[in-house]
Amino acid sequence: MIVSVSAVLLLAIVVVVLLRQRTVGTGSALVCAAFGFCLASTGIAPAITQALHVMAGLVSLH
Repeated sequence: MIVSVSAVLLLAIVVVVLLRQRTVGTGSALVCAAFGFCLASTGIAPAITQALHVMAGLVSLH
């Protein structure tokens, strides 16, 4: 749970920075968010969650 909350906060910060720098438009950010919600409801969601946990474990070792 901690990893997913941290990942969500990190990605939210990245999206805000991209929006402020006008690198990505509001429409594109909304499409990416919608894609994330759709992806979370598929069968690949557990694999993505496991990959995030592995990456978090690797980062915490360094």
